[in-house]
Amino acid sequence: MIIACPACATRYVVPDSAIGVDGRTVRCAKCRHSWFQDGPVLERPAPVPPPPPPPVEAPPPSIEQAEPLDRQATQFDPRPPSQPSAEPVAEPEPVESWREPTPSPAEVPAFADTARDRVDVVYQDSPSSFAHEPPFRPRRNPAKLWTVAAVAFALLVAALIGAVSVWGLPAWVPVARPTFGAAEPDLVLEFPPERQDRRTLPNGTEFFGASGTVTNVGQTTHKVPSILIVLRDGRDRIVYTWEVRAPKSALAPGESVTINEAVTDVPRSAKVAEIGWKP
Repeated sequence: MIIACPACATRYVVPDSAIGVDGRTVRCAKCRHSWFQDGPVLERPAPVPPPPPPPVEAPPPSIEQAEPLDRQATQFDPRPPSQPSAEPVAEPEPVESWREPTPSPAEVPAFADTARDRVDVVYQDSPSSFAHEPPFRPRRNPAKLWTVAAVAFALLVAALIGAVSVWGLPAWVPVARPTFGAAEPDLVLEFPPERQDRRTLPNGTEFFGASGTVTNVGQTTHKVPSILIVLRDGRDRIVYTWEVRAPKSALAPGESVTINEAVTDVPRSAKVAEIGWKP
């Protein structure tokens, strides 16, 4: 949660557990003013409606309520069943069996002629096994394939160059990157060491606060970029970073703005703080 000092309007970012539900007395790191800070408001969950009652099934009818069976359908008829009258049945007419007519010897072609005709048909419809390639398979053009590959590679390289120019190199690329961005013209960033507060709270939480100013010394209005605060350990390794935005996005000539930021739960190994423009 974010709390603000009622005396100097300095804002602080603290976890909800540091304040608690009942609240507690806190003190401003800048003006040393103490006040009681209320705890965060917890939202109550919406009530869950009870499930609908299960449907009640009707009980089966008893034997007394069942309707009697039709007695007429179950009565026995002693009379024998009536026999159909005998009528003459017409016999089917005989049907002559069909046979394929036997061709005469003059109509049957010789075996040699039949084989020659079949061989001629095969040679005319099927491709030759001695041909270089079957006629139905398209021939490859190596020059065309290399041209398409070169065009695709050029488009891929152009897309990569455009992405790097807009978003920069990804974090996994092993390239040395500057910690802070280049100095902004006509913008003076002042965060003196004596206005930086690094201590351990009574509940054991690590606290760090920084206060500074940004001043426009130029003759035109400038946009104020984001500020980067970096904490390093005794071996000059970065152990914690966070981004800070100024209360104003742009400053007129000669205008200045004050920045007060604080954060908790910083690593205990943090020893040195560096402040600059975010790259």
